[in-house]
Amino acid sequence: MNVVVLVSGGGTNLQAIIDQVNEGVMPHVNLVKVISSASEAYACRRAENNHIPFCVISRKTFANMQAYDEAMLTALTDSSADLVVLAGFLSLLGPKVVSAFSNRIINIHPSLIPSFCGKGMYGIRPHEAALARGVKVSGATVHFVNEYYDEGPILLQKSIEIDENDTPQSLQKRIMLTCEQEILPRAIQLIADNKVTIENNRAFITK
Repeated sequence: MNVVVLVSGGGTNLQAIIDQVNEGVMPHVNLVKVISSASEAYACRRAENNHIPFCVISRKTFANMQAYDEAMLTALTDSSADLVVLAGFLSLLGPKVVSAFSNRIINIHPSLIPSFCGKGMYGIRPHEAALARGVKVSGATVHFVNEYYDEGPILLQKSIEIDENDTPQSLQKRIMLTCEQEILPRAIQLIADNKVTIENNRAFITK
């Protein structure tokens, strides 16, 4: 299965995927390209260090969403992508990409959807919101991407308990290490093994 990973920052979740591919844990997964929304993103160096083709497609360099949408669709199509993985990708995908890759785009979100998600909830913000609300557990969610923010079918979730001494930064790091970097590669593997079906906006995993 050909996988294209979209990134915007350091690429720690990308590295977790790369490591599992290199270790032979995901034998049916072929990382064919990394696309970054920012040229300075360290994720590009991770791709380069692992001999994965990469390019930069930045929304701000296009006159409008339509042109950006077309450029992204061309890059994904030219890569023969079977699955698109948003691993800390902070730009919104356009309608043509979402339509062309329906049920073939997954995202990792740093909260337990439907809590602390939706427009504007990215980066450190879900962790700030979780601590402000005083919830006792948080975690991460892998979900399929549709035309609405964080409303696609949920594939996997993992939770951790929140410590009373947690800061947004410490919570973000723990969730990234113990939740995101575990369930995102696992989700990719499940899809590669044809163990996921979607029905009525719900994702089902077959044994």
